[in-house]
Amino acid sequence: MFCHAGKAVKRPDNPVFVQREEIRKKTMAYLLDAIDKKILEILQEDATIPNIELAEKVCLSPSPCSRRVKNLNEQGFIKRAVTLLEPEKVGLPVSVFIQVTLNHQVKKELQDFESVIGQWPEVMECYLMTGDFDYLLRVVVPNLQAYQEFLDKKLTELPGIDHIKSSFSLKQVRYRTELPLDQLLEK
Repeated sequence: MFCHAGKAVKRPDNPVFVQREEIRKKTMAYLLDAIDKKILEILQEDATIPNIELAEKVCLSPSPCSRRVKNLNEQGFIKRAVTLLEPEKVGLPVSVFIQVTLNHQVKKELQDFESVIGQWPEVMECYLMTGDFDYLLRVVVPNLQAYQEFLDKKLTELPGIDHIKSSFSLKQVRYRTELPLDQLLEK
């Protein structure tokens, strides 16, 4: 719907209009203004902030603030809102970074590996890499015995794996979930 002469009218099926809308949606990353950017920064820090409080922080009234948040959601800037847990408090204090090299880096082998890895709850992150190994995994477990079990009963049982190298985190020096939005262009 859009407004025409003060009335809500259904969007035209005009291909030019549709094409312009698609272009506008694809280029939205470059059209964030300072208020949108501030909203995203605040929501990255605390997604549970009440709209009234958020509106005050960005100097808007609640309704326009709510509309902006809704628009940022619809445009795909906000992937989802989550609650971050403290790993040690929930009994998962051990983080292991695992470098995995496959026998062959062919499409089917990559897809099969990614499909299986995606089903394992211990695997927090998985990246396809360039360089000396194919994948980098971050796995969380309660202790070394649980990691040994993960290695023996899951990872080493996968076909097509050539090499596995594990590194244990001694201390988390820096961990962020907030993206550095100060690098975005403003409209």
